[in-house]
Amino acid sequence: MDFSLSEEHEMIRQAARDFAQNELLPGVIERDENQIFPKEQIKKLGELGFMGMMTDPEYNGSGMDTLSYVIAMEELSKVDASTSVVVSVNNSLVCWGLETFGSKEHKEKYLSRLASGEIIGAFCLSEPEAGSDATSQKTTAIDHGDHYILNGTKNWITNGGTAEVYLVIAQTDREKGHKGINALIVEKGMPGFEIGPKENKLGIRGSDTHSLNFNDVKVPKENRIGDDGFGFKFAMKTLSGGRIGIAAQALGIAAGAYELALKYSKERKAFGTEIANHQAIAFKLADMHTQIEAARHLVYKAAWDKDQGKNYDLSGAMAKLYASQVAMETSVEAVQIHGGNGFVKEYHVERLMRDAKITQIYEGTSEIQKIVISRSILRN
Repeated sequence: MDFSLSEEHEMIRQAARDFAQNELLPGVIERDENQIFPKEQIKKLGELGFMGMMTDPEYNGSGMDTLSYVIAMEELSKVDASTSVVVSVNNSLVCWGLETFGSKEHKEKYLSRLASGEIIGAFCLSEPEAGSDATSQKTTAIDHGDHYILNGTKNWITNGGTAEVYLVIAQTDREKGHKGINALIVEKGMPGFEIGPKENKLGIRGSDTHSLNFNDVKVPKENRIGDDGFGFKFAMKTLSGGRIGIAAQALGIAAGAYELALKYSKERKAFGTEIANHQAIAFKLADMHTQIEAARHLVYKAAWDKDQGKNYDLSGAMAKLYASQVAMETSVEAVQIHGGNGFVKEYHVERLMRDAKITQIYEGTSEIQKIVISRSILRN
């Protein structure tokens, strides 16, 4: 058993860390406060190969493994989770979904542009009454021979306003239940496709979150991903990998909060010495470091399972459940260690605390992860 990273992995970590410090950190508070989408930063990430990290070079991807991807996600998320979630959705939901299950035409038409960062994509599953219960799709895609007519609403869609390509999950035959669901590729600008107002969020405020409305949108039959009725399986398989990306994001938020707290504790003095010398603070740092290291092992193990071709439903769910919990607890403690300064935006930890909460909710809530985990261990 070898826990060391390869030279390539270390280079990826350094490249992502440098980008985070030099390109993301400047302006991150302003982007958060004013809900500014990191357009220029995403463009540069595309040029550096971070928007299609696991995609085959044949389609303009970087051809890297999942471990490389989670390492990059961790470093970016230490500084700006709003940017890292854009990277996550484009990589693990959109690009991976199209490369794994899309047709050759889909890959040539969409994947090459998505993997290069020329355009970005969105994954559209959640609805007003179908979040965790993904089988209760109200959005319909009625078969009309050579095309579908799409009607319905999707909620909380990351990249909702800036994406050019949308992977939409919709019900074609309600009597078949989850076997009557399809996944369709919808392009921005298709008649009847409307983008709702931007959501005013607690955290990840720089990311672009919208509701989407589909009113008699005509979607060509060739835009369906997989066979008829494959949509639910497509969504579940894709989300299973997406959870690894969000687990890495949570890990990064936790690590970023810890690093800030550690630095501050060595500078801030109280009662004649640096607060790090007080056991009350030192023990908080010890707990944070231990929990982050444990979360990192879970995240890396899930990435390794995926790279080895093993089933990663269980390891991915455990990684997301625990890493998101650690992100929340660690960021709260980081604010506490900063004291009054922790409540001030310029110290960054209050933003990390707000960003941490969503990792327990999107791409499967913590409660859903426990369902996945419990079913897996009881089945075995």
